[in-house]
Amino acid sequence: MRRSHARTRINSNMDPIKLHTRPLTRSTNLFSRNPKPTKSNPSSFAIPIALTATLITLISCYYVFIHAAKPSFPPSSVKYGVLLDGGSTGTRIHVFSYDTETNHFDFDLGSMRLNPGLSSYAVNPTNAGDSLKDLLDFAKRKVPPAFWADTEIRLMATAGLRLVDVVVQDKILDSCRRVLRASGFRFADDWATVITGSDEGVYAWIVANYALGTLGGDPSETTGIIELGGASVQVTFVSDEPLPQEFSRTLKFGNVTYNLYSHSFLHFGQNVAFETLRELLSSGDFNTAAESLQKGTYIDPCSPKGYLHHVESSPGSLAAKIDLSTLQAGEKCSYKSCYLGSTFMPKLRGKFLATENFFHTSKFFGLRQRAFLSHLLMAGEQFCGEDWSKLKKKHRSLDDEDLLRYCFSSAYIVALLHDSLGISLDDERIGFANQVENIPLDWALGAFILQSTAVLDELHPSWISTIISDDSPTLLSLIALSIMLMVIAWSISKWRKPQLKTIYDLEKGRYIISRVNRESYFVRELR
Repeated sequence: MRRSHARTRINSNMDPIKLHTRPLTRSTNLFSRNPKPTKSNPSSFAIPIALTATLITLISCYYVFIHAAKPSFPPSSVKYGVLLDGGSTGTRIHVFSYDTETNHFDFDLGSMRLNPGLSSYAVNPTNAGDSLKDLLDFAKRKVPPAFWADTEIRLMATAGLRLVDVVVQDKILDSCRRVLRASGFRFADDWATVITGSDEGVYAWIVANYALGTLGGDPSETTGIIELGGASVQVTFVSDEPLPQEFSRTLKFGNVTYNLYSHSFLHFGQNVAFETLRELLSSGDFNTAAESLQKGTYIDPCSPKGYLHHVESSPGSLAAKIDLSTLQAGEKCSYKSCYLGSTFMPKLRGKFLATENFFHTSKFFGLRQRAFLSHLLMAGEQFCGEDWSKLKKKHRSLDDEDLLRYCFSSAYIVALLHDSLGISLDDERIGFANQVENIPLDWALGAFILQSTAVLDELHPSWISTIISDDSPTLLSLIALSIMLMVIAWSISKWRKPQLKTIYDLEKGRYIISRVNRESYFVRELR
């Protein structure tokens, strides 16, 4: 059967066959021998661009005018802070304020100290929190009630509590947390801690250089700190030597980075050293100062003449013989250099301030701030050489225990700074001070400065950094909003984009591609 190739004619009154309309997604030769590239319609991009610009504008306005400018409660630029310093012999509360607009700190709001220290509650740790109540009442008198809920309160315990067993430490801190939670101030449980000696030293270094005006400046122009506390000694200063990791602290303030050596020498504090010496004397193990004396003579080289016993030799000369090897069994230094015990310490560089008990001792002897160690040595020898009964009459305002300690501390400071740290007796780099101008050199102030500057950075971030920060509460909602708006923009652009309709014309024997507006096509299809 022969296949017919004749073309069948269709009645002109018959409508052509309509095929399903679909968008032309790729170029193909099936529909046209010479297809022309479709020109993009500029209007199809107008809506997505406009919506994207609107989204960016809205986010910018939100962070500039709403989020970044959102006032804290109460609506004031003044912020208050309360810090409890849990020392070895007592707990001191500090009340501070600062202005978030001027970055001005006010350290004159007041402080109050109560004895004994938190470590004294080791036998009955559940009562430790009650010792804070009078201190909290003091803070409430200094901070206006409207600011209580917005005022952070922190407890930082130091060397005294570091000497207590960890289990007992936790019980003491838990008791304190219970009271602090009910104080009316803003408090979180992890704000009551036992800080490391290294932290304590860094905080003291911060407040000293803040007071001297060198914080935020050239690291080589900063001043180091040597603190003589009750239970420990802190040494912190900028060093250009390579430091073992456990002694190295990096601090960034403003645009300047400081590489600090910082370490706390536990058991070398004045009170602990004094008690250690007493134990050695009572046990009969202390023979260093008695080598040149008659056998069997009991001598306390750090007590004034006539205290409890007769001194056969010049107390001053005996006091000068004391060195730290009598207070701690020496161990071999495993580092390149050790100046105090067996602990690494780089060579002291630059200027230093000797604070706390260094200052209290020098003040008692009437020494000026830049006095040489030789001056302290001579003053101590003279004091220790006086008869105990005369000293008591001269210093009636002091009890026997405090008066006795000044003889010991004069000798101990010389041994610590000269014999151990290698500071010469006529070194002008060391100054004895407890404040600069009107700013006390208290490590608690340094902690407050560091925390406050961190808060200021949080209060005034760039809106871009706020958006990308992981802890931004609006980050997820902004991402969801962005995705939703982009989907809407894409859908509208697709809706408004003209569609291509493909029709096969039987009369002409070919496919015809025509551009159809979506709205008109949809209306016609409904008909």
